Amino acid sequence: MASPPLSPSSHFVNSPRRTLSLVSKRRAKVFLSDPDEETRASSSGSSGEHGANPSEVYGFVGAITTVIATVIYLVWAYTPENWLHSLGITYYPNKYWALAFPTFIMVAVVLMLVFYFGLNFMATPPPTSFNTMFDEHSREPLTFIAAQGLDQPIKPISDIGIDYVNELMFNQNQ
Repeated sequence: MASPPLSPSSHFVNSPRRTLSLVSKRRAKVFLSDPDEETRASSSGSSGEHGANPSEVYGFVGAITTVIATVIYLVWAYTPENWLHSLGITYYPNKYWALAFPTFIMVAVVLMLVFYFGLNFMATPPPTSFNTMFDEHSREPLTFIAAQGLDQPIKPISDIGIDYVNELMFNQNQ
């Protein structure tokens, strides 16, 4: 009796590498291309993709808009009012806002940074707390008997005790 052929989904896979290889084999696509189209695409210089990437377009439009807005702001802030009136520009904000708006923005950024640092200091335990040295992921060193000779096993993973760190850093008997 012959057993039925196994499909890739019926295999028991032990390794992530095997899983990825089975998935890539299952989703493999074959593209048949016309040699005449390849020569036309290579001679015209296009890669076959049409249109621009939306993120590139948004970046370009954003950069151009920023430059134009900066130029308009600087012209409004530094051009005397009689020059603007002679050009026919009579409806614009008061010159007070040329200094007030950037000042408000800078103060808001500074206050956000102070608030952020304050929240971090409030969330941090005090230096005298044991939570600065131990947490739920801490591992105490296990007793380990080292073997003699060349075949020494690797010590189990554990945290280094604060007393050992202090001894290494601040020992005066060097």
